[in-house]
Amino acid sequence: MSFRLSRAALTLALLSSTGVAMAADPVFNRVAAFPVAANLPADKDAKTVTSAEIVTASTDGKVLIYSDSPLGGIGFIDIADAKAPKPLGALTLRGEPTSVAVAGTKVLAAVNTSESKAKPSGFLATVDLATRKIENQCDLGGQPDSVAVAKDESFAAIAIENERDEEVNDGALPQMPAGYLVILPLKNGVADCAGLKKVDVTGLAEIAPEDPEPEFVSINDAGEIALTLQENNHIIIIDGKTAKVTGHFSAGSVDLAGIDTKTDGKLDFSGKQEKRLREPDSIKWLGNDRLVVANEGDWKGGARGFTIFSKDGKVLYENGAEFEHAVARMGHYPEKRSKAKGIEPEGLEVATFGDQRYIFVLAERASVVGVYKDTGAEPQLVQILPSGISPEGAVAIPGRNLLATANEADLIEDGGARSHVMLYELAAGEAAYPTLVSRDKDGQIIGWGALGALTGDPEKAGTLYAASDSVYSMQPSIFKIDATKKPAEITDVIRITREGQAAQKLDIEGLTTDGKGGFWLASEGDSAKLVPHALYQVDAKGAIKKEIGLPAELLAGETRFGFEGITRIGEGDNETLWMAVQREWKDDPKGTVKLVSYTPKTKEWAAVRYPLDKTEEGWVGLSELAVKGDSLYVLERDNQIGDKAKIKKLYRVALSELKGAKLGSELPLVRKLEVHDFLPELKAGNGYVVDKIEGFAFDAAGKAFAVTDNDGVDDSSGETFFFPVELKTTN
Repeated sequence: MSFRLSRAALTLALLSSTGVAMAADPVFNRVAAFPVAANLPADKDAKTVTSAEIVTASTDGKVLIYSDSPLGGIGFIDIADAKAPKPLGALTLRGEPTSVAVAGTKVLAAVNTSESKAKPSGFLATVDLATRKIENQCDLGGQPDSVAVAKDESFAAIAIENERDEEVNDGALPQMPAGYLVILPLKNGVADCAGLKKVDVTGLAEIAPEDPEPEFVSINDAGEIALTLQENNHIIIIDGKTAKVTGHFSAGSVDLAGIDTKTDGKLDFSGKQEKRLREPDSIKWLGNDRLVVANEGDWKGGARGFTIFSKDGKVLYENGAEFEHAVARMGHYPEKRSKAKGIEPEGLEVATFGDQRYIFVLAERASVVGVYKDTGAEPQLVQILPSGISPEGAVAIPGRNLLATANEADLIEDGGARSHVMLYELAAGEAAYPTLVSRDKDGQIIGWGALGALTGDPEKAGTLYAASDSVYSMQPSIFKIDATKKPAEITDVIRITREGQAAQKLDIEGLTTDGKGGFWLASEGDSAKLVPHALYQVDAKGAIKKEIGLPAELLAGETRFGFEGITRIGEGDNETLWMAVQREWKDDPKGTVKLVSYTPKTKEWAAVRYPLDKTEEGWVGLSELAVKGDSLYVLERDNQIGDKAKIKKLYRVALSELKGAKLGSELPLVRKLEVHDFLPELKAGNGYVVDKIEGFAFDAAGKAFAVTDNDGVDDSSGETFFFPVELKTTN
């Protein structure tokens, strides 16, 4: 697939989102996010780790059921009102649920009870959906992974993986016992244990044929079962009625180009990987004669995209790195996975809405869902949806125009986001996401993320600049943004250099123009990492011209949380830089932080104190400064997410208040006036509220904009929200 096709696919998606070319086409938008922890049993601590992994739906589409491995159970969600999902509780099972499927009024849950990888075991539980009680369970003889139900509900197929131990022999195969497939007859949705059939799939794969490791199953309308052997890089077709293998073929390999292959603190899409084994995870039928697989990889491979095969193994379409390219342009590329498997497409769903069949591709590490139209030939990318962290499974409910994703990562132990089930609705309108994308430059993708600073172009309305922080430590950058586009578009990038090389030891958290075509940067230091608290002046090409360290009087009270925002007041000899210190330093009275000034002409430092809002949980600090008219605007936020997020606000301080005193002396306390609450905008995406709204600026016409920091997609959903801001009228 050519690079041009990738760009064309993304352009099509963006045209769809703006309504320019495809106004008649409905779009998917997120309508709700359900935190899985809301289903915790009453006797569990609220901070108990939970996880939504595989999700399915009742036949009427009003209840979602998901597997929750850490909790050891399955959860239920009432989605009668899809925009207001309600918890229905969880059923604890005696083991680790790995997958769920619905057959009529019953839920089939595959449960792993293995003593160890060498001694695998598990069972299939039949649960009544109405009473949520176990009706029976069938011993499967090994560790189950995926379960699927035939369209006529006459049988279920379960992949028995008996997965390898990555700590044994460096994870190499073979590692016995071998995996296999189980077929169980169903009677009114209940598994008939006595009718269990074990399908031997040894001796078929080219890689470790004696040790197949089945991963995922799918069943077509004809009752044929498609089974992936992920580590074995193989696909098998089985007749569900006779339990006979009717075909099999290698998943093959892909030559990848234009990809980031190094985990090195920068985004560089010039690498390649040749003969990369696909090692597919999920598999879905497209009708009865074609198959689509998500090439996540697990052992030696991972082809970063998805492939469509004919039933006899012919490659009908290869996505290669095209999906990954589109994801990178949205700021969702997970740089820390570059050396391994990139965005890791893992989950799949296929469903027909109206007359259109869609393929939904879940990228685990990028935390997005690619929405493709199945054209019968090359699929057409129409949208990329934001998901929670690490989407694992999805279920479509075409009868209600709904899609649900299960997002497995729960970061409660690190104070991060919980696991969520996300709901999307297909309806007329415009796509709400993405809000910011990048345009290619000189035929190369502009990768971006972690935007922690924002400033406006002083002359051109609608043009702004944003800087990435230390996530990309080997590629500090300033991005030019055209905010007149929808979504807004990154059109250019300026790399920050020192003596011709990428500048190191920077954590750019503040950005403002210098009146000379260049910029002033505020770098947040961290002495433990030998990163200095400092100011830098760079020219229009990004070359550092001045490096200004902080004075001893200021550094005497330093902590890790330094400058988070810089703005400039005045011109020439009257130029003064103002910087916000994010949190209290050692010499600050509790509940106050410093606004620090520096005058380049005289090299004098001064400061005032700024009063922080109070919070009941976590901390509150400053993230950005901007000047307009006779006021300094201060972005203040807490570090909380979701329902706990309370303080994401913008305050105004009169410039007349900025009468800085000498460092080390008694500093005056400024007064502030609230002019905007960002919570409504942060809730508008119908996900959970992100904590890091870190950029705010005015353009040359005085229009305000804000942007969030996505942490470089590391332990984050990767979502970036860039939006215009309507401020309160103040006297």
